[in-house]
Order: sequence, then structure tokens, then C-alpha cells
Amino acid sequence: MSTANADFDQFRVFLEKACGILLGDNKQYLVSSRLNKLMEQQGIKTLTELVQRVTAQPRSGLRELVVDAMTTNETLWFRDTYPFEVMKNKVIPEAIKAAPGARLRVWSAACSSGQEPYSLSMTFDEFERSNPGQLKMGAQIVATDLSGTMLTNCKSGEYDSLALGRGLSPDRLQRYFDPKGGGRYAIKAPIRSRVEFRSFNLLDSYASLGKFDIVFCRNVLIYFSAQVKKDILMRIHGTLKPGGYLFLGASEALNGLPDHYQMVQCSPGIIYQAK
Repeated sequence: MSTANADFDQFRVFLEKACGILLGDNKQYLVSSRLNKLMEQQGIKTLTELVQRVTAQPRSGLRELVVDAMTTNETLWFRDTYPFEVMKNKVIPEAIKAAPGARLRVWSAACSSGQEPYSLSMTFDEFERSNPGQLKMGAQIVATDLSGTMLTNCKSGEYDSLALGRGLSPDRLQRYFDPKGGGRYAIKAPIRSRVEFRSFNLLDSYASLGKFDIVFCRNVLIYFSAQVKKDILMRIHGTLKPGGYLFLGASEALNGLPDHYQMVQCSPGIIYQAK
């Protein structure tokens, strides 16, 4: 085995332990492109040296910077459209009927730069505009991510015109954002106030999260091994109220947990209901 391959293997083991992400054999280029700048800044020559430094200095902040670089993903507003329409037309009305006086709780897992939880908050606003008085106790969206940098950016609720061009309609931009100058826009306070951002690793205990009516865990599970994926889905089930719904990514499927979830065809799209 070449030195470069041995370095890569050592880094793969570190990353899976740190956050569950399983890198394929062909992902050296991805690791290089995401870590080159950081390694240069830190004066680190090889991945083995990087892993050694992170292990030897656990409080230096380097571990967080590495995980940040490897887990930060581009995302879109109202990604794939249908999940948000299904939320508005099926899931929210069902949840209100099941518990008329309760506040609805939604978990946006691995929320990245915040587009998903803020899209969910806008979806609740659109539901309330069409169905005044129905959502009596309102809704809370808990948005979690591993990346501290991402969460800091999310909390500010500010985006540039490039980020806003990715899936946000002109109508929604006008209704839900205030211009800040310099091509930047801030999400209006009522949309922001529905969302609570928390630092969270999907490999950790879920006990502090509480129970949810709806969980969005979209385009996340593709990064994990089959066993870790199954474990996460079991633990998500534990956070869902009976009859609650799980939304996965458009290219993700839930196989092998028939005692926990049943598939619901929504045309378009599929969601999963907790048994």
C-alpha cells in the first residue's frame, strides 16, 4: 500500500469515528479539495500528521475545523419542492387533527447553512395564511448540525443574492426577507423566531431533543455505513410521536425497518410514518 493510501485510510477511520461519515475508496480528491487550505494554514504535510495532531491536541479546535470542512454541504431553498407541499397539504393538517391544542415540533437534522429549517418556517407561515386560526399553538423547528461555523451563519439569518438564487422564488424573497445592502438579505424576525439552532452529532444521544411530529433527515444518510444508517433511523423513530412523519432525501430509501415505519406514497414523493 502506498503512503498516500495509508494516510487516506487512517483519515477515513478518524472521520467515521468523529461523525459517522464513511468515505469511499475513490474520495481522495474530495478530502484533498476540502482540507488542502486548512492543512496549509496549519503547516501540516500529510493526512497522517493531521490525524496525529488532532488526537494529540483534542482541545485545540483543529478537530472541529476538520469535521467542519468535511461536512459542509451546499443546499437549496425548498429542495425538491414536494416535501414542503406535502407538509402544507397533508402532514400539518393531520397533526393538528391528532392533537388540536398542541404546538407542532419539527426536527431539521443536519441543517447545513439553514435553508431547510427556514424553508420549513416559511411553509408554516404559508399554511397559517391559508388556514387562519388552525395552528393555535404555533410550531417549533429544532435545526441541528455538527458544524459550529454553519450554525453561527444560520443564526444570523443573512444570505447573499447567490445563495438566495438557489430555489427561492421572487415572491418569497419579497415576503420573507429584508434587504440589508451589498446584495445581502436578512430573514424576517417571525420566520427566524420559529427556528432554534443546536449543535448536534447524529452519533450522540437523542434524549435531549424531545419528541417530534415531523423529522426532516434529507440527503444525510447517504454518508453513513449501512449499520450506522440503521442505528440513526431507529433512534429517529424514538424521537417521533406515534403517527409522526419522517422525510428522507429524494434519492434515499428506508429498507429493513418494517416494524418501525410504513411507507406513504404522496405522488410525487414518498414519506415514512412512524408505527
